[in-house]
Amino acid sequence: MAVPREDRRTLSNVPDPEAIRTKPDRRGQRGADDVSAGDADYLSRIRMLSLRYMADFDVTVAAKGGKRRSGIKGRAVDISSTGILAAFEPDVGAFRVGDRVDIRFRIPPGTMPEGFESAVRTSATAVRVFSQERDGKERHMLAFEFEKPLTEYLKRRRWGYSVYLASTMLFFAAGFVMLMRAESVIYFKYNYFLYLYSLIAAAFLLSRYFFGALYRNVPVNPDYTPGVSIIIPCFNEEEWIHRTILSCVNQDYPVDKLEVIVVDDRSTDRSAERIREVIEMVHREAERYATRERVKMHVLPVNGGKRAALVKGVEMAKHDLVVFVDSDSFLDPTAIKHLVQPFQDPKMGGVAGRTDVENKYTNSITKLQTVRYYVAFRIMKAAESWFDSVTCLSGPLSCYRKELILQHADAWLKQKFLGQPATFGDDRSMTNFILRTHRTGYQDSAICSTIVPSKMSVFLKQQMRWKRSWLRESLRACTFIWRKEPFMMLFFLIGLIVPIAAPVIVLYNLLYVPIMYGVFPGTFLMGLLMMALLMSLAHLFFRKSRLWIFGFVFCVFYEFVLLWQMPVAWVTFWKSTWGTRETPQDVEARNKKAARKRKGKDHFELPS
Repeated sequence: MAVPREDRRTLSNVPDPEAIRTKPDRRGQRGADDVSAGDADYLSRIRMLSLRYMADFDVTVAAKGGKRRSGIKGRAVDISSTGILAAFEPDVGAFRVGDRVDIRFRIPPGTMPEGFESAVRTSATAVRVFSQERDGKERHMLAFEFEKPLTEYLKRRRWGYSVYLASTMLFFAAGFVMLMRAESVIYFKYNYFLYLYSLIAAAFLLSRYFFGALYRNVPVNPDYTPGVSIIIPCFNEEEWIHRTILSCVNQDYPVDKLEVIVVDDRSTDRSAERIREVIEMVHREAERYATRERVKMHVLPVNGGKRAALVKGVEMAKHDLVVFVDSDSFLDPTAIKHLVQPFQDPKMGGVAGRTDVENKYTNSITKLQTVRYYVAFRIMKAAESWFDSVTCLSGPLSCYRKELILQHADAWLKQKFLGQPATFGDDRSMTNFILRTHRTGYQDSAICSTIVPSKMSVFLKQQMRWKRSWLRESLRACTFIWRKEPFMMLFFLIGLIVPIAAPVIVLYNLLYVPIMYGVFPGTFLMGLLMMALLMSLAHLFFRKSRLWIFGFVFCVFYEFVLLWQMPVAWVTFWKSTWGTRETPQDVEARNKKAARKRKGKDHFELPS
């Protein structure tokens, strides 16, 4: 994970109520004083340029105009888009402040945000020279400012090539898919069901990419800053909860219009203690930001589940908009400012932000989830938002009107399906309540990152849980979705039918046809390749990241592993266990399983 260098200020992004800090950090932006400091895009760009990340990779520095491969070697200590700090041995010679140099290095994946992993060869100027002792050894420290920010350097190099390649290949892939569907029309009479499914699936997929491309964020209105209460439900999340709380408090949003409420659902680890520690630290070190009045904690008397924790937080909230944030999710400093903008529409009931993967470089499992998450939000949710009908306001970051949550709280808490309590899928469930009477949207500029499973067993359990909740809530949505915009209704129904029928189609194409007719399933495999290509190239186009290749990995993994969870979900979608945490339902299910094993053992034991 990219690790930002710690700021000596606890809440460096909160608007200063005493006007002690009057200007944003303008590192690398000489001559930009004529730009309005109130411009949201400008401030976001400045923040990106200023943020420094901890680093540890080789750096080569040579005097300007020297031999191409000559220079002294050192190790990077931290890096930003505008400069780098490196450590050198004291006997290698020194540069003076003002010296211009040629600098070469390669940014490893995970050091900076996704897309920055690249080789860099650029000019720079020495801006600071000092000595530092570490582990009993003296190091010569040199800070350099790049001639051009890395954002501009990469835009003209690798990022530019990525955009040209991705856009060209996306056009080719979309055209090839349509050409293949034309073939389906020709052979339609030979197998109505198969080729009708093929046509519908292709139209559904391409339409999502089309409307996703049309999507635009609601721009920031600097005069629109409604009151917001952030609710963080927590259960056994001691590792990440401190960072979640700080990211929610450290928002570029008016102090008097933002509060943070952490509700602990009777955690059995040190979560409650960790919450108290970070809140006390915020109260102590940032008192002038009125943190004692607007950052608070509540512990439920008994473990009631995530929904109970959220409802309690909403009941405590003093503002009209409530934001739900998962306890392992971290908000960008401008997330709340962007997230509230669609609520200028009085019919907007809920809005989801974009969720990126925080631990993307851990292993192949997290890398394939990185591509999947981005496409699911930037393409799929964005396409639904075009019709103001986002069908899942995701748990990591979503905002609702408080009155609507309270209106549906009782039904939400007591929801059952086929006699079983609905404990997971809380985000889809509440979205259905909201979507019945109001619009739901997506704001791509409201960004958070979350920790995703890095172990295969946990990942598979999470995916099974999501499929069960998707099936359950999709059936509920069928009762009212017909009232929405006609194209959206069709969009939704096709999106329900295609995944459910997919296992049958795959079996037919990969097993039945080759065995019964001796025909290699080349057309089907080519269609799978095109689907993977669309996902991968969309990620490359928007993110300009080397992880785009994992879009192919995800599609293959989905077809041969995740897809076969769907038939299991068909016959078990009433289950209420999470599988990845110790909820009361999981404990009950485990005890029942143990009781059945004991009963079976006793049954087969012979009397002595």
